[in-house]
Amino acid sequence: MRAMFVLGVGLSKKLLILMNKLSKKIIDEAIKKNVEDALREDIRKIDLSENIIMGKKKACGVLIAKQSAVLCGSAWFNKTFSTLNKNIQVKWLFKDGDYFKKGSKLCEIKGPYQDLLKGERVAINFIQTLSSVATNTHELTALIKNFPTKIYDTRKTIPGLRIAQKYAVLTGGGNNQRLGLFDQVLIKENHINAFDNLENLLKQLKKLKLTNKIQIEIENINDLKLALAYDVKNILLDNFSIKKIREAIEINQKKALLEASGNITKKNIIHYAKTGVDRISLGALTKNIKAIDFSVIIHPF
Repeated sequence: MRAMFVLGVGLSKKLLILMNKLSKKIIDEAIKKNVEDALREDIRKIDLSENIIMGKKKACGVLIAKQSAVLCGSAWFNKTFSTLNKNIQVKWLFKDGDYFKKGSKLCEIKGPYQDLLKGERVAINFIQTLSSVATNTHELTALIKNFPTKIYDTRKTIPGLRIAQKYAVLTGGGNNQRLGLFDQVLIKENHINAFDNLENLLKQLKKLKLTNKIQIEIENINDLKLALAYDVKNILLDNFSIKKIREAIEINQKKALLEASGNITKKNIIHYAKTGVDRISLGALTKNIKAIDFSVIIHPF
């Protein structure tokens, strides 16, 4: 477990403890790159509307929630404005992981009028996306809170925002499966195809002494029995019915960690959790999202 840290905004102790893979360095690097890329995309070398605001007016702004949700992305919001002007001040009234209601004032911003205008859209784009992921995750975890089953994300993320979205999953109460191909092996159908069948692959993994260090995706009960015979300790049940998951749990007898995935939604997730499966992974946490509606209102002072 890595040391706890703060990202410039108040984070809950629970959220900090959950961040075992997302170190401070990884998140800081992601925030910096995400913000720089987004500002370059929006402004390039000039803001053509900049000269409309004459002089060096000071301004204050407020971030208003236009719907209820779970807040996420404060550090990305802050970094957007500090990158444009280090003198911009952002005062948060909520922290990441907090639930807020429609109409809530989430933060106050003060600084040069022109710089607030430059940053408002980019800052909102981050927070609307990450709050959506956090809210989506929160709603799903709340549905199965009375069961031991844990919710995990996948690699089905927006290109360039992998770390940001996985941070948002943690903020919403979920867990990270793997960050990418570099930190954990998940053997899937296309890997198995390279060996013609699962047993050939398992024989190779056993030679390499990897059967208890990787996760394997299987599609039927026979493959489950084979994986268990080779001492695989982490097994993903791909598109198993609830009946088949119960059968798999009975066969497994807690020898391996079992994860259910495929066609699991808000409508049926509680039925999967009732089986007692260890984990449920959902690509929907990060890809089936609808942006949360925010607005920034700015006035001179």
